[in-house]
Amino acid sequence: MLDFLAENNLCGQAILRIVSCGNAIIAELLRLSEFIPVVFRLKDLPDQQKYGDIIFDFSYFKGPELCESKLEAKPELQDLDEEFRENNIEIVTRFYLAFQSVHKYIVDLNRYLDDLNEGVYIQQTLETVLLNEDGKQLLCEALYLYGVMLLVIDQKIEGEVRERMLVSYYRYSAARSSADSNMDDICKLLRSTGYSSQPGAKRPPNYPESYFQRVPINEAFISMVIGRLRSDDIYNQVSAYPLPEHRSTALANQAAMLYVILYFDPSILHTHQAKMREIVDKYFPDNWVISIYMGITVNLGDAWEPYKAAKTALNNTLDLSNVKEQASRYATVSERVHAQVQQFLKEGYLREEMVLDNIPRLLNCLRDCNVAIRWLMLHTADSACDPNNKRLRQIKDQILTDSRYNPKILFQLLLDTAQFEFILKEMFKQMLSEKQAKWEYYKKEGSERMTELADVFSGVKPLTRVEKNENLQAWFREISKQILSLNYDDSTAAGRKTVQLIQALEEVQEFHQLESNLQVCQFLADTRKFLHQMIRTINIKEEVLITMQIVGDLSFAWQLIDSFTSIMQESIRVNPSMVTKLRATFLKLASALDLPLLRINQANSPDLLSVSQYYSGELVSYVRKVLQIIPESMFTSLLKIIKLQTHDIIEVPTRLDKDKLRDYAQLSPRYEVAKLTHAISIFTEGILMMKTTLVGIIKVDPKQLLEDGIRKELVKRVAFALHRGLIFNPRAKPSELMPKLKELGATMDGFHRSFEYIQDYVNIYGLKIWQEEVSRIINYNVEQECNNFLRTKIQDWQSMYQSTHIPIPKLPPVDESVTFIGRLCREILRITDPKMTCHIDQLNTWYDMKTHQEVTSSRLFSEIQTTLGTFGLNGLDRLLCFMIVKELQNFLSMFQKIILRDRTVQETLKTLMNAVSPLKSIVANSNKIYLSAIAKTQKIWTAYLEAIMKVGQMQILRQQIANELNYSCRFDSKHLAAALENLNKALLADIEAHYQDPSLPYPKEDNTLLYEITAYLEAAGIHNPLNKIYITTKRLPYFPIVNFLFLIAQLPKLQYNKNLGMVCRKPADPVDWPPLVLGLLTLLKQFHSRYTEQFLALIGQFIRSTVEQCTSQKIPEMPADVVGALLFLEDYVRYTKLPRRVAEAHVPNFIFDEFRTVL
Repeated sequence: MLDFLAENNLCGQAILRIVSCGNAIIAELLRLSEFIPVVFRLKDLPDQQKYGDIIFDFSYFKGPELCESKLEAKPELQDLDEEFRENNIEIVTRFYLAFQSVHKYIVDLNRYLDDLNEGVYIQQTLETVLLNEDGKQLLCEALYLYGVMLLVIDQKIEGEVRERMLVSYYRYSAARSSADSNMDDICKLLRSTGYSSQPGAKRPPNYPESYFQRVPINEAFISMVIGRLRSDDIYNQVSAYPLPEHRSTALANQAAMLYVILYFDPSILHTHQAKMREIVDKYFPDNWVISIYMGITVNLGDAWEPYKAAKTALNNTLDLSNVKEQASRYATVSERVHAQVQQFLKEGYLREEMVLDNIPRLLNCLRDCNVAIRWLMLHTADSACDPNNKRLRQIKDQILTDSRYNPKILFQLLLDTAQFEFILKEMFKQMLSEKQAKWEYYKKEGSERMTELADVFSGVKPLTRVEKNENLQAWFREISKQILSLNYDDSTAAGRKTVQLIQALEEVQEFHQLESNLQVCQFLADTRKFLHQMIRTINIKEEVLITMQIVGDLSFAWQLIDSFTSIMQESIRVNPSMVTKLRATFLKLASALDLPLLRINQANSPDLLSVSQYYSGELVSYVRKVLQIIPESMFTSLLKIIKLQTHDIIEVPTRLDKDKLRDYAQLSPRYEVAKLTHAISIFTEGILMMKTTLVGIIKVDPKQLLEDGIRKELVKRVAFALHRGLIFNPRAKPSELMPKLKELGATMDGFHRSFEYIQDYVNIYGLKIWQEEVSRIINYNVEQECNNFLRTKIQDWQSMYQSTHIPIPKLPPVDESVTFIGRLCREILRITDPKMTCHIDQLNTWYDMKTHQEVTSSRLFSEIQTTLGTFGLNGLDRLLCFMIVKELQNFLSMFQKIILRDRTVQETLKTLMNAVSPLKSIVANSNKIYLSAIAKTQKIWTAYLEAIMKVGQMQILRQQIANELNYSCRFDSKHLAAALENLNKALLADIEAHYQDPSLPYPKEDNTLLYEITAYLEAAGIHNPLNKIYITTKRLPYFPIVNFLFLIAQLPKLQYNKNLGMVCRKPADPVDWPPLVLGLLTLLKQFHSRYTEQFLALIGQFIRSTVEQCTSQKIPEMPADVVGALLFLEDYVRYTKLPRRVAEAHVPNFIFDEFRTVL
């Protein structure tokens, strides 16, 4: 019959594909369970209030129309719903596909069973497949994996969360309408079971059997699979564990499968006493805590509590006398084998001859070690015992007492066993690879010795006093031939023949009295030794390695090992060279990957890479977690070094008196620094002793591990320092901004200096790491802060700044800002608020309007530069951009509301438009016309002024930031600044030339040059924030005239001061000139340039008309409003860097000349 797993055996390949798929689905479920969006849990009150109305569970399906109509009634809910969809559709779809694949899996399995019954696979039925060894394993695994999937889903993704996700997917995705969508079936299978994985939660009735029966499965198949699992050793594991007391360990995998599959036929658990007794006697006579898949543990005492037959059968095992006996036995065994292993691990003990002569003894020791570790780890684990179950608690206490349990000793046994296993495996691999070469060498040596002896007895060789003996000569020649004829490939025959040859050589020595000649004796002894070595070598079999692999399985501890993390870390802290021993333990853990990957590999499935990457990644993360203690301890020492260097050790001057030498020597603090530095380098040495290791499919390089660990610790500490250092009290007078920045600057400088100091002792690029990580922290925080202004938010797993190995901690917000950069930005905006302060442009300084005290100046930005670096300033700039965009959008919606929807305002504007057109003319009776228009629109200016001033204020801040960035760029990297400026000019010249003559080159659509250079220019401050287009706009009616009216409405609130320019008349009615001008300018920049043209023409007309009226009324001095309007034009030209003729086109030169005399 065809091999069941052969490529061309359709029946075998079909079930193999199903099982391979099952293992991949479980890996995907475990992977996804770490990415459940928090909002779906609706745990805390803010989430419930915000999202409670748009996230539904299955009650939605009772009346979807009602729920949707509630949403449609409220536009803000619809908006939130749309935003929620955009942000979560990707992850929800991924979850849905995983749920769908679980349903598809069971449908495929059922279809396969139907095909078997209907004879689709020729000569194959359910019975014949179960008779085949591979077929039997695969059918049992297929059902078992389905059970595991359901249990994993319920344990990792709560029922309510699943329902909410499925409903969200149903509402948001287009797939629901397609005919082949099986949404209903998936919802039926995965609706909430009421189970909660929280400790102490009550188990729902009939759980999990009712859950397992949601999709019916062929009953005959279930009972046949249970029958096989009860009676056979389907994986032939007993051969690897010959001792009867190891039997339950040998069958542990099968026991786990049987445990899961019994839930598909709960009647056995409830009523079949005999069957349950047989199962318990065979699989659970001495154990009751089992691992069902990749370390998910179950305590049978708890799990089988509701089932009568199962509970009764298990009572013998859980009897306290049995518990006591088992615990005492394992205590004795572990003590005995630990002593043995420590003996084996002594330097020079495990030699090749010793290993080859004692294979059974060494393997027995390994079996005892692994069985003892397994039993003790599982039965003393906290996760396996429900704290509310009194009986189980009692049993566990009994075990802890009788096994004299000490986690440190158990961990030491695990370490030593792993090390012993590792050395043995390496030796065996080495011996296997050299086996044939060595065998041939011994054969050649032995044969040559015999040929030489034959020559001796020929009487020709001048060996002292050996008489010629033709018989012996011929006999030795024959023996030499016999040795040469030994065949490596037929090891059994060769072994027998070698034993006979050894006997013959012993006999010839006795019968022919050859003892008298020492040299002949030596030759014979050597040959016998070579023949012995040949027998040893031929006994090196791969089976030994396979047995070691089976016996050394540590998959049951995939999750339990975490409880030993603190012990591992403590032992590393005390002795950093422990890391080398831990390496063997990590490699032993990596053997757990064979379990899920075996079938995926056999099926040549493309999932192999992603599944092995997931499990290897998990293991590498665990290795990182354990070894993180090294960077942590290093940083603890570093902080002490920083303290000593900054506070205790005095700088030695270039010249000093001889008698002061002792004071400056400061021997004890310097000795302390040296001691700490030495400790740090010892830690480094510890981690670097761990060779490059392949963990699963991920290569772990210790140097990289150390660097990542140091980065992680640095990121954690710097992020906390930034978070704590930038929390402001808004009521503080004066503001805490500068003192806090100075304090934080000192902290950052301390980190920086210590990092610089330590880099040579640890052999890392300190400055590079410092800059990369600090920039990543700041950029990440800016990104999170800007998420507030975005509809489609950047999630952590999408962020280019967040990393799984070196995560940036997310700290809880303390006010409306999400991060420290938001708090810093809002504090700056608060203290430079144009309603409270006055900005003097020439001095770059803000003064308080009432007290006239300085509030802050451009020094603030150099302080931020010192504390947060270029990245900090740049991030602040980006955040201000987002805020300006938000303000401008708010402004547009306000414009719509208070101007375009207000009849009276529109009428006023229409009348004014008629009165002032054409714009080139002079308005007759201008004073009256303008004043009446202002009076009628008075109510709209307050909100208008606030919006314009906010934008202007932020633009001033952006200018200051650009200034500071440019200044420091020219100082610190003058070549970069020069190169950027030239490249910028060259590009602009090329683009202008292209617009003059379109045949000249221009960057194509897909060319990112302009986009990339902009980022560089902004970082170097080579840009003008005033020229930036922040938002896209449509045409707005009356826009120029509204802005013109707004400006002349504000002019009476201001007065001209010779020293300070335009200042506010009354602090009670605050208006600040620079933000006003810059705000208007920015606003106009967002629209078509003809609006600006009109706006300037209106101002020009206003100036001409007012001057005309004054002249006719013979008023000698220029009115204040005209001075203000002319100053606005002057400032407008200055800020926009436009030629003067722009202003002079609307105002005659003589008025400007007159105006200068006023100044």
